[in-house]
Amino acid sequence: MPLSTSLKNEENERINNILKQLVALAFLPEPNYDELLGQLALTSSDLETFSSYDLIAHLAKLHFDFTNAETFADFLASVGQKQKAIELYEYIQLESQTFSFAIMNKVNGLR
Repeated sequence: MPLSTSLKNEENERINNILKQLVALAFLPEPNYDELLGQLALTSSDLETFSSYDLIAHLAKLHFDFTNAETFADFLASVGQKQKAIELYEYIQLESQTFSFAIMNKVNGLR
């Protein structure tokens, strides 16, 4: 069932706040991501075991918009999941139907 605009905005803000915290943790020596990932119904082992397709489907199920998906791809790249980050960036480029030089530069930097 689609979310109403108000609920969609609240959900988007909640996801955005979680992602900001995840990205900030990437700079700590031994971060524990599981608590924050749990708020997205994920675990660290899920990041290892999910295929890129499954991960993208999971994010879509959580109503990630393209901005949040890009932030999550940034997080994936920072924790060594470079191939999944690349595939998520490419998915964003394709599905948003908007070309982004910033995303293309991120992809090229990871390759």
